[in-house]
Amino acid sequence: MQFTRRRFLKASAAGFGAAVLSLGLSGCVFDGDNDEEYLDVSFDHGVASGDPLDDSLIIWTRVTPKDPSVTRVKVQWQAATDANFQSLVHDGQTEVSADTDFTLKVDLQGLDANTTYYYRFISYGVTSATGKGKTLPVGDVDQVKLAVLSCANYPAGYFHVYAEVAKQENLDAILHLGDYIYEYGAGGYASEDAAALGRELASDNNDEIITLDDYRKRYALYRQDADLQAAHGHCAFITVWDDHEISNDTWHSGAENHDDSEGPFEERKMQALRAYFEWMPIRNVADKEKIYRRFDFGNLVSLYMLDTRVLARDEQLSYNDFDLTTAAGQHDFASAIGAPSRALLGGEQLTWLTDGITTSNQQWQVLGQQVLMTKMHLPAEVMMLLAAVQSTLAQGGDTAPLLAQANTLFAELAQIKGRILAGDPSVTDAERARVETVLPYNLDAWDGYAYEREVILGTALATQKNLVVLAGDTHNGWAGQLRTDATNPVAGDQAAGVEFATASVSSPGIEEYLSLNTQDPQAIAQMEQVIALLIDDLSYNNLVNRGFLTVTFSATAAQAQWHYVDTIKARAYQVSAERGQQLQMLAGNPQLLPLS
Repeated sequence: MQFTRRRFLKASAAGFGAAVLSLGLSGCVFDGDNDEEYLDVSFDHGVASGDPLDDSLIIWTRVTPKDPSVTRVKVQWQAATDANFQSLVHDGQTEVSADTDFTLKVDLQGLDANTTYYYRFISYGVTSATGKGKTLPVGDVDQVKLAVLSCANYPAGYFHVYAEVAKQENLDAILHLGDYIYEYGAGGYASEDAAALGRELASDNNDEIITLDDYRKRYALYRQDADLQAAHGHCAFITVWDDHEISNDTWHSGAENHDDSEGPFEERKMQALRAYFEWMPIRNVADKEKIYRRFDFGNLVSLYMLDTRVLARDEQLSYNDFDLTTAAGQHDFASAIGAPSRALLGGEQLTWLTDGITTSNQQWQVLGQQVLMTKMHLPAEVMMLLAAVQSTLAQGGDTAPLLAQANTLFAELAQIKGRILAGDPSVTDAERARVETVLPYNLDAWDGYAYEREVILGTALATQKNLVVLAGDTHNGWAGQLRTDATNPVAGDQAAGVEFATASVSSPGIEEYLSLNTQDPQAIAQMEQVIALLIDDLSYNNLVNRGFLTVTFSATAAQAQWHYVDTIKARAYQVSAERGQQLQMLAGNPQLLPLS
């Protein structure tokens, strides 16, 4: 947690983006109105803060010179304890250049703990918007409140979810769990309404992004959005990347949405990460791929921000690689997903995490990461039919008949599962096998990397720690019970913690994949009940709404509330209060419970 000047200089030299260490008031008088030095500039992309510690805070902006021939621009910063900047505590001046896309990060040092600071930037007489961010608390803490976001696709719809986050009171930090941008070009994923919504990609950036310049321009487009700027200015962000900051289904040496015609993947990845460090309010690091880090909120919360994408993830498995119609194929599949050698975090990050959980004195151990950890196991019959849907979709075929079969099958299996849970003696062995023979729904999630999940859950149980996992990625809201496998050598089959997963800002979810009628609330509610019934460890799901999550921690409970908007396809929208849900975990009791 200690970030010394030496570490800062080392990270700045090795990392990406312009960064300055600010130690307080400089004592200098800055003149931005000198005619000889005047430049026409603007702050088109707002301001942001991030990576708060108990004594420091990153603040960020980008200056836009109107003359494209300009390569260097002077920028001043100010930070104060009041919104009118009467009580300045930091100021300074530096230059930014085209080498870092005119972005600037200032690491404010020597701040007071648990204190809100206001900040702004000035360049050639032009003043940016004012932002605010809060340092971490120390000692005894009564409450920590976090907002959780994920998956914002600009062409898919308006960023109303960001606007709602900016209205939240008493936030200590906003966690963004990745897919901050999407790499696709015009006409790509979820862009069918872009023209009608006025959300088309820029004309000089409407192909799939591959180069450094491509990624920079995509961030620039997103950061011009007023709702996103409002969220950044409202509270400090703590971020990690997912796959679309690089390319869909990224793993350590490749991605599903990358081929040889697009050049070496390693080169593309490093250009994408460079743009990320330039444009996000994240502290620079010496090793550009190691962004896993920990934030302690007094004695209440230890937050571990994990990387499940870039650093160590092995390539995703595919059902096409196994013949699941044979016992041998089923055995090979089970062995593959549970292999100890199969990495999602990798040995170094996993050891860092388990050591942290073991030695932490904080009441709550919280993982901020990308993909679902809950076992999302569906009956094998459903999975085989959904695989046929996916194959037909990839070939451009008509999926309607298969989806109709899937809906019928869901209902049929749910009826059998309900009879089993009710203790119906007429349930046959064949019927029981139909619902109890299950397969993981998504091999890109923790279900495809089971060994490391068991290590984490076993550690939480062995050390008697309160574990809460936060996830994004899926675009829908979920809550699940985290249970160890019966074969876990440390724990056996036990509840080890809970998972709260946020819906997306704008990317469509499973409702689009299943072609659900989102205008039929009764049908949606029925499907949500069916899925929760068929997946043993799932307690809650919202299949249709875009939104975000808040989690409030106290000494006695971790309380989650889902917030949704009714549309992202129109400028006018409403908060869907009736679709929200509240669940909690009580300290010392790793069970999902309704919030009374």
